[in-house]
Amino acid sequence: MAAEKINISRLSDSELLEFKFSDLDLKIEGTWIEKCIKRLNGELSMRNISFKPVFFLADEWLTPDGEPVVGIPFYLASPRLMELESRIMKEVEGGTEYSCMRLLRHETGHALNYAYKLYRRRKWRELFGPFSADYPERYKYHPYSRSFVKHLDDYYAQYHPDEDFAETFAEWLNPEHDWRKKYAGWGALEKLEYVDRLMKEISAKPPRKRSGKKFWAIKQLKTTLKTYYKRKKDLYSDVYPEFHDMVLMRIFKVDDTRAAKSVHEVLSRYRKEMADNVAAVTGEKKYIINDLIAKIINRARTLKLSSSLKEGRIIHLVTAYITALTMNYYYTATFKKKKRK
Repeated sequence: MAAEKINISRLSDSELLEFKFSDLDLKIEGTWIEKCIKRLNGELSMRNISFKPVFFLADEWLTPDGEPVVGIPFYLASPRLMELESRIMKEVEGGTEYSCMRLLRHETGHALNYAYKLYRRRKWRELFGPFSADYPERYKYHPYSRSFVKHLDDYYAQYHPDEDFAETFAEWLNPEHDWRKKYAGWGALEKLEYVDRLMKEISAKPPRKRSGKKFWAIKQLKTTLKTYYKRKKDLYSDVYPEFHDMVLMRIFKVDDTRAAKSVHEVLSRYRKEMADNVAAVTGEKKYIINDLIAKIINRARTLKLSSSLKEGRIIHLVTAYITALTMNYYYTATFKKKKRK
């Protein structure tokens, strides 16, 4: 089945999921992504940086380790695929110009780091840490630390020295920010000032590595979208411990006929609103939160929980529980290893 012979906008989700990545006739050219890339290149030119990374469509946001190229998620090249991504994963990472630019600046930081092999410099290692450090399966971040910039969500600069540099570069590059003012008095200011000096030094120099391998480019992938999304959902599944029963039974009644409201029915009605609110506060991916809410709804149904509380109070209690659970998970055992940067 070849996508170029069929208008995918007319296909159902089930039909679309049968396509292989390599069959998708997708290009960056002519899409809104191309405009974002032009804007990014303009920002680099404003800073007199001659290096411009090569962009390609991949299965996710990535910069292959050591390669000065940037992969952009395939779904951003098609409104229909963005719709599919949203329906399955409950959000579209980089799906707005604002979020796309943030991610492009971050990934460009990685690409530039690899192009000029900046991570080999002694001062780079002193400020950011050893580039050779392993990417941890999880990390414990410090939300109030001023030693790191805050660019992407999840305090991502604290994940690894390479991420710290990419986040610092992204903040430095953003023309909408006065980084000296924003980070005045922060320990992170020293890193930003170093990046400022470093970029002036290398701005007109040719990169030490001019080209890179486009790993995970969709043109090379024979995986179907159906398999891709199954794997993607499995990656985020079962990340929370199953101890909901104890908490839910403490809050609500079990099979109490005097209580007017079925808890699972109330939660089902406000499921999207709850997921949106928790995501806004925690920065967690909506798919994970939505999956967690689904499990709580299922337990409430199985336990036949009911309540005489007002619906708003029920939603408030469960939303508070989910938020606390999410933040506790973030702070103590967060994030699976992201191998591709």
